[in-house]
Amino acid sequence: MIHTYNFSIPMRNLFFLLFLLGFLSSCVPNKNLIYLQGKPVPSDKIKKINNTPYRLQVDDVLVIDIKSTNPDLVALFKKTDIAGNGGQNQAGGYFFGYSVDRHGNIRVPKIGEVNVLGYTEREVREKIESKISEYFTEDTNFFVTVKLDGIRYTVMGEVASPGPKVLYQNRISIIEAITNAGDITLVGNRKNVQVLRFTPTGTEKYEIDLTKIDAIDSEVFYIKPNDYINVMPLKQKSWGTGTTGLQTLTTIVSVFTLVTSTILIVRGL
Repeated sequence: MIHTYNFSIPMRNLFFLLFLLGFLSSCVPNKNLIYLQGKPVPSDKIKKINNTPYRLQVDDVLVIDIKSTNPDLVALFKKTDIAGNGGQNQAGGYFFGYSVDRHGNIRVPKIGEVNVLGYTEREVREKIESKISEYFTEDTNFFVTVKLDGIRYTVMGEVASPGPKVLYQNRISIIEAITNAGDITLVGNRKNVQVLRFTPTGTEKYEIDLTKIDAIDSEVFYIKPNDYINVMPLKQKSWGTGTTGLQTLTTIVSVFTLVTSTILIVRGL
């Protein structure tokens, strides 16, 4: 016996329902794509962000510059004449800077090994000044500068250009760091950006919502060297239905065509 199925939902109503459901569930809302939404935070209520100085870790690279009225004496402490040119060449810091080894030490000419693990840039500078002062007479002035050779970090997940990055600045916001990686893609979750931070006391994990103005008060709004930034995907990526209206419409039309063909085949049985 051949059965005939009677579908009570008209084709145009079915199409409209699929279209509406697709748009409501598949498109990425515009509010999820805009950074730092909300009213500006009053300046008297903004917290001091990252006021704690960074403490050096293994594999950090330092640039140490020594200047004096006695250039011949200064030359004894210099690793090379082109130390600190990492701003022009990323490999410069690796070969000519002072890398913190796995024991937390750096090797400075004439001085030898200096432990810097867990110290701030200022504390390292004071250490170097104390050691080289033994070689200078009281009437000889000298000036020491100690700086990180750029801020290195890694971006993962839904960004245009993931991978290790380096910026030669004193301070970098998480938005600058992500922008340097090509920005978050349309299927990246700006409301759930994770930051993995390594500290001398252990590993810390944070989450930050970059769509809210309150993000500037987060302790991870300004990143630290060696941070890992992980941009989580939106659910629309796993659905595969499209992130824009046009993509969603294309998907719905394809589904509708498949459903219509199936109905016609069933009716023809």
